Amino acid sequence: MSSPGSSRDKYSSLVVGRPGLAALLKYELVVTLAQARAGALGLVLRKRLYPLLLGSCGRNVVFGQNVVLRHPHKIHIGSNVVVDDNCLLDAKGESNQGISVGDGVFVGRNSILSCKNGDIELKDGANIGFNCEVFSASRVTIGAGVLMAAYGYIIGGDHDFSDPTKPVLDQGRTSSGVTIGDGAWLGAGAKVLDGVSIGDHAVVGAGAVVRDDVPAHAVAVGVPARLVTSRTTS
Repeated sequence: MSSPGSSRDKYSSLVVGRPGLAALLKYELVVTLAQARAGALGLVLRKRLYPLLLGSCGRNVVFGQNVVLRHPHKIHIGSNVVVDDNCLLDAKGESNQGISVGDGVFVGRNSILSCKNGDIELKDGANIGFNCEVFSASRVTIGAGVLMAAYGYIIGGDHDFSDPTKPVLDQGRTSSGVTIGDGAWLGAGAKVLDGVSIGDHAVVGAGAVVRDDVPAHAVAVGVPARLVTSRTTS
């Protein structure tokens, strides 16, 4: 048995999220057999083996090559989902529920869903583009049919920097969470900061930095983002 605080325990805590040698060996076996396997064989192995680690998994789920799962028992995936190559789904936390992915969701390659004791929910039909990051230290909800273009960031947490005598890393985190309404579109490179709510069917322009709420059907652009028009018809 490993001693308390051993390298094995630290690894298990970071990656597996469950105590015990059996959970670790199961995780390592699945990763060794399937994670980096190329071609059709890799797709088949991940389709068969990854659900053994997950909290739940629906039908017709495609996991690309080198998809990394952390605390996988807190990851729940619906049906007809695609998680493309090199994605990270990290449900890490001591008291959180983790990551919930609805039916028909697409997560583009190199994208990251990262929890730090927070929760992430992607509702049915959400589309996360390539090289995106969704971070949650409390709760981030991405609505049904949301389109998040490449290189977007949703930042559901922040650092406390109120004490100028201490490094920011030593001052803890704050988080109010982020909500993206159904049918919204975030343009390429858009960044949504902690505490923001974006309404249903709103549009955020490419490269915008959103630090205030965006109403439903509104169009917001710029740094910081400002409202320029509405998509509603009079």
